Amino acid sequence: MMKIWKRALKKIDVLDMALTKLSVAAFILFLITIWPAFMNWVQSVNPWYFLIAIIIIAARPLYRCYIK
Repeated sequence: MMKIWKRALKKIDVLDMALTKLSVAAFILFLITIWPAFMNWVQSVNPWYFLIAIIIIAARPLYRCYIK
């Protein structure tokens, strides 16, 4: 299974990763629009919590790509 995964990752380029991220963002926007409870939760949470989560989640990939 890991060999298949590694082979598939070698075929992915920057454009594929960007499109994957955009599709996830679009899916989240879709969820917000069709699920009122999710929209209420997103609007009730402090926006700084989302910023902190983004920084924590993006720290490792950014470190591995640009610093290491």
